[in-house]
Amino acid sequence: MGRGKLRIHLGAAPGVGKTHAMLAEAHRRVERDTDCVVAFAETHGRPRTDALLTCLEQVPHRRPEHGGVTVAETDLDAVLARRPRVALADELAHANAPGSRNAERRQGVEERVRETSGIESATLLERAGDVEPWTCAGRAGPGRPVERPEDADVQVPVGDHTAPALTGRVPAAEDRRVRAAFAAQAAVVLDRRRLREQADRALAEGNRIRTALLAAVSHDPRTPPAGIKAAVSSLRSEDVERSDEDRAELLEGIEDGADRLDHLVGNLLDLSRLHTGTVTPLMRGTDLDEMVPRALGGVPEHTVVLDVPETLPMVDADPGPLERAMANVIENAVKYSPPGERVPAAAGALADRVEVRVVDRGPGLSDEAEERVFAPFQRHGDAPRGSGVGPGLAVARGFTEAMGGTLNADGTPGGGLTMTLTLHAADARPEDGPDDSGRGLVTAQDERRTS
Repeated sequence: MGRGKLRIHLGAAPGVGKTHAMLAEAHRRVERDTDCVVAFAETHGRPRTDALLTCLEQVPHRRPEHGGVTVAETDLDAVLARRPRVALADELAHANAPGSRNAERRQGVEERVRETSGIESATLLERAGDVEPWTCAGRAGPGRPVERPEDADVQVPVGDHTAPALTGRVPAAEDRRVRAAFAAQAAVVLDRRRLREQADRALAEGNRIRTALLAAVSHDPRTPPAGIKAAVSSLRSEDVERSDEDRAELLEGIEDGADRLDHLVGNLLDLSRLHTGTVTPLMRGTDLDEMVPRALGGVPEHTVVLDVPETLPMVDADPGPLERAMANVIENAVKYSPPGERVPAAAGALADRVEVRVVDRGPGLSDEAEERVFAPFQRHGDAPRGSGVGPGLAVARGFTEAMGGTLNADGTPGGGLTMTLTLHAADARPEDGPDDSGRGLVTAQDERRTS
């Protein structure tokens, strides 16, 4: 059998003219006395396409029965016996009836291509970087598996991180150019598929966050205003005489509720910024011994024991988001610690990093839940019912990772949970630098404070 050529008509959607173009090309070849037959063509009742088909020789179809219905299928053996110069096959993605020689129409064409071109298999390899291992993105053909480009009989260069690898006979120079074009198209298709999968995942995550956010704002923000309204109503009531101590207690409740609402709304707004990718920290050397005490503003006095030496190296961070991250971690630890139990928060240097460990003695988490605790709007085993959706840890990790650091949860020996926030040490301590009270990345809470 001599060598053949394969021409494929591609279209962006059904009905754009692939079959019409194929039949029109067949007419031009017939006019040049080329022996041309139609193995299978589907006109879908389009008059102009029907007219082109009726003037061409058609190989009779097979007529198998499927589900009590007689269907028309390509008779590949009859086409091979006819031995035309050109054979037309429409709708290569068509699934053949059960019992056919191949499950799909394209497989019959692939057989002929492999026989005439000498290709046994084709593998599309890809890797994430220059030193990363190759992985198989797609494979076709019965030939031996190929795990690296150098294991193939034929390499088709596309790029540094994509390599179609073929096994079988080494092709002629003109065929290599055609294969290089197909390889480039395969790489484009692979990139588009990857982008589509990423977009689908982002859309699914966005929908999940949106649903959870709606559930959160339907319940959690209502709790502080309810307490504020009750206290204000009590203060305005003239039916009950209240002492100065009672009035001070009600006013303290109003202030506490307003602070809780401000904190919750700030976390929700900051979380939305993290998920939309609009967080860009302005990094500079930051002293933890000055920043960490400021993060205690949202917890009662004498509930945290600080151990942050002044001799620690400065960390490379944006002071505003770092303060917010530390505040959320510390508040979470105080929230779930037993009454009267003080929370240790200690910092130390390790090589080119600085760690801050915040320890609580609450019920702790299972190994499986230690990572899920950073998912927004989730309740976990150490969170009492009615405690809220808790986006604080999600915000803390998001800000920490935006600054090139990590925030992890581990079990505390003896019970509880230990949060470890790790940042890179600054290269050098600036001389007479600006005070840390200046902000780089402005958080949602900072905006409301300054408005």
